[in-house]
Amino acid sequence: MLAPIVDRFSLVSLLRFFPVPLLQPILSLIGTQVARNEPDIFLRLGPHAQKTFVIDPSDLPFVLVLRPRPEAPELSAFRRADAPRGHACISGTFLNLFRLIDGSLDGDALFFSRELRVTGDTEAVVALRNSLDDIDGGLVQAVTGAFGPLSPVAAMTVSHFRSLGGRSHHER
Repeated sequence: MLAPIVDRFSLVSLLRFFPVPLLQPILSLIGTQVARNEPDIFLRLGPHAQKTFVIDPSDLPFVLVLRPRPEAPELSAFRRADAPRGHACISGTFLNLFRLIDGSLDGDALFFSRELRVTGDTEAVVALRNSLDDIDGGLVQAVTGAFGPLSPVAAMTVSHFRSLGGRSHHER
């Protein structure tokens, strides 16, 4: 049933129309599971665990706000106009951001080619990148496992995103 929709429209295109309130339970699950399964991420972030990161997929109508506080981590979606200010902002296309956390794109190359924009506290962004790079199996694998019985659907979605955009000269 999903295959005809995926064939006709890419999942990225569908994200443009996805209601932000429906994203929140998914993002909360992701944040909770990553925090539960990877508690050392906060230790690696050090003082930056108390900061707010705005992740801006520039081709989508919403931004993600990450507050990786050890006591109550949050991952939230906001319409662009309603987004809170962050200590740092990481901006790029959805696929570049996805492939960056997937580990298939080199963040430094994206940054220097201006396909990834970092503003604000760059030291915090480097700490975040380093802490995410240290997750065994990668962040994407940690996230897909968070969906329990729906993990195969999450894995299929990840596989779809991985297949989009072809090869890049920024790949690792």
